[in-house]
Amino acid sequence: MAKINLKGMGVALITPFQEDESIDFDALSKLIEFQIQNGTDYLVVLGTTAETPTLTETEKKRIVRFVTERVKGRIPIVLGVGGNNTRAIVEKLKTDDFTGIDAILSVVPYYNKPSQEGIYQHYRAIVSATQLPVVLYNVPGRTGVNMSAETTLRIAREFENVVAIKEASGNITQMDDIIKNKPKDFMVISGDDGITFPLISLGAVGVISVIGNAFPKEFSRMVRLALNGDFANSLLIHHRFTELFKLLFVDGNPAGVKSILNAMGYIENKLRLPLVPTRITTFEKIREVLKELNITC
Repeated sequence: MAKINLKGMGVALITPFQEDESIDFDALSKLIEFQIQNGTDYLVVLGTTAETPTLTETEKKRIVRFVTERVKGRIPIVLGVGGNNTRAIVEKLKTDDFTGIDAILSVVPYYNKPSQEGIYQHYRAIVSATQLPVVLYNVPGRTGVNMSAETTLRIAREFENVVAIKEASGNITQMDDIIKNKPKDFMVISGDDGITFPLISLGAVGVISVIGNAFPKEFSRMVRLALNGDFANSLLIHHRFTELFKLLFVDGNPAGVKSILNAMGYIENKLRLPLVPTRITTFEKIREVLKELNITC
């Protein structure tokens, strides 16, 4: 199994759309370069932030091919491969082309609300179907079920190619329990921008970030400073963004970060239903915060 280093800031890449809701590949190309040139350590493609449930299978394949061709191995690429139909995921892992992909990110099954044993068996099937490193993803606010620390640790101990977890439970005690009892090389990654700083202080290796789409340079610096033990300067950057952390998600994700990128001139402020852009009031607040941060919009 190939090793992958997920230390630092990964970015859950958005999918930019044109006004007619077709994929804006020109904007995507610029965003990829923007990330690579400004300190992003790896990209997460076709995660929740990419509005993946609204993309067709053909569009997903085009995006993966486009991103891998543009990145050209300069930074690792983690591909979102998850769902609530275990058999379909296994089939995909066995038949799709994963050239240029360094690891997969697979979310806890949503809507079905499986038991902890069901979650364990789900991941066991996934791990058995691929040679790629696997990153678990626990986000109960979206899936409707929490993967317990015990289940995470059970999976981490039993399967060598399960290398990390993106933890977005919001439960610091649970995350700390995983960090304290995990296998030595197993990585805990923050799945929430707002708690990245405190989680790194507990032993997390970084973040898979939403805000990093718009602020890769600043946020990757915050992460790097914290990882190097410079908590004072890292905290200064964290505090600069606390207002934006709130605004990012008040109208849902990725509506918040898309409105920021639109205000910065990178993309059209377009999402696919059932998601819609942020409210005007939120958008105006975002513009005010960007001005306070001395970011042109």
